[in-house]
Amino acid sequence: MTIPLLKYKPSSQNQRVKGFGVADLNEDTPYIYRWENCSSSGDVESLIYAAYRQVFSEHEILNFNRQKNLESQIKNGSLTVRDFIRGLAKSEAFYRLVVSVNNNYRLVDVCLKRFLGRSAYNKEEEIAWSIKMGTVGFSGFVDALLDSEEYTLAFGDFTVPYQQRRKQGRPFNLVTPRYGEDFQAVAGTTTTDWRFTLEKFYSKKAKIRRLPEGDPGKYRELAAAVNNKGNYAQSISSFSIDYLNKVPYRGRR
Repeated sequence: MTIPLLKYKPSSQNQRVKGFGVADLNEDTPYIYRWENCSSSGDVESLIYAAYRQVFSEHEILNFNRQKNLESQIKNGSLTVRDFIRGLAKSEAFYRLVVSVNNNYRLVDVCLKRFLGRSAYNKEEEIAWSIKMGTVGFSGFVDALLDSEEYTLAFGDFTVPYQQRRKQGRPFNLVTPRYGEDFQAVAGTTTTDWRFTLEKFYSKKAKIRRLPEGDPGKYRELAAAVNNKGNYAQSISSFSIDYLNKVPYRGRR
């Protein structure tokens, strides 16, 4: 039995606020790629590129991540834009670059940004979709997002998803899906990046840390920090000392 999606209260995010019409458009307003606006092969290529940019982000638009089979199907009209997005989301490349390197909560937030054009309303929504993903798997989670009423009303079958109005902060397609804190601790930059390797094995501190106990090299910096200027006795003549005033007088004057 499939667990239904838990209910949560949406917060008033940017995309839920009514726009200002023409005054709301500026240089940061995203261009909307629609299939009905494609009148040439170049327009179709631009739409495909926009879909890759939305799903994979700017960082991962590489030739070996392209899905040539899906591209040929959308070019000959056998796939809708919605199903093309679905195919990219279920591809091995997306699973390798996004799904496998994130926990469920972060993955939910990334997918909401990529497919619905908004971030998660709150932690309750992240938990609800995480339970849904754990119940039906990632493929079922993608289907639930793309077949949802929200997606249909916002983008339909022939529009590439985009970040909805009143953007704040970095654009969603520039948010790196990898290298969350939990991923860094296991297989991220903490253990594989060459800079951390140099710091761990070849830095001065790392070399000192590997010295055996009792090695003088461990205390070289400590010895260098000790003040080598001794506090020697002053050379004072005994004739210049007034002994009568130095000794306390205990009798009566």
